[in-house]
Amino acid sequence: MLKTLAREPLVHFLVLGAALFLLDAWLRPMSVPAGRGEIVVGDARVRNLASNFARTWQRPPTKEELDGLVESYVREEVMVREALALGLDRDDAIIRRRLQQKVEFVSEEAAALTTPTDDELRAYLAAHADAFRTQPRASFAQVFLDPGKHGAALEAEAKRLLDALNRPNGAVDFASLGDRLALLDRRYEALPQAEIARLFGTQFAETLVRQPVGQWVGPIASGYGAHLVRIDALQPGGIPSLDEVRPLVEREWSNQKRQELGKAFYEQLRSKYAIKVPMPEVTKP
Repeated sequence: MLKTLAREPLVHFLVLGAALFLLDAWLRPMSVPAGRGEIVVGDARVRNLASNFARTWQRPPTKEELDGLVESYVREEVMVREALALGLDRDDAIIRRRLQQKVEFVSEEAAALTTPTDDELRAYLAAHADAFRTQPRASFAQVFLDPGKHGAALEAEAKRLLDALNRPNGAVDFASLGDRLALLDRRYEALPQAEIARLFGTQFAETLVRQPVGQWVGPIASGYGAHLVRIDALQPGGIPSLDEVRPLVEREWSNQKRQELGKAFYEQLRSKYAIKVPMPEVTKP
């Protein structure tokens, strides 16, 4: 039962909210009206100032530097209290936004405390399969045929070359066949389908990855003309296993969980208020 409670978002909110409240009370003295009360810079605050200095300068502060840090903090506290007493924080968009961000930080920290199980990650992967689907990759050779050069005889020329290329025990050098096109290579290694589509066109890429391995086929049309192709290796696309994409799935799961918890946290806070919005009447022109 304790494990179940530990995974509940509401428990995370309560625990983290209480922790932040206690931490703030520990580091910051309670607000008092301007011009009254005292400002106590406790040991915790002094240690915090010294620690921040050490992280920045890679050494502890000297006595004089620490005194200066404390005086800067006192100055800040005096000014803040006076500003609050004068109401300078009201209707200030920057301050309101900063306060909103600090409250949202609570829900973000709660999401960070949530660790997914393997079952949750597998369920997320199954529900968002297309986001993690891998593309087919093909290593292939190609012989280009220029339609402008061969015209109506292109099909006959393609058949003649295919017969020669697929002849058993043939020693035909495919790189010496067909027509030259400086924009294309004769061989490509492990290109993803999207890259093949960028080079040759979408229809060519879709047709290519459906061809058998180790056999010259064609002609397949592209934006350049016609091609005889031989796939030497083909890695099919598909949905990877969780182990193959675990870091990506964990990242996306965490992003979704953060949004869900943030929404739930806001709805919980909003429910404490009666929201009234008296809309003005819209006068028709």
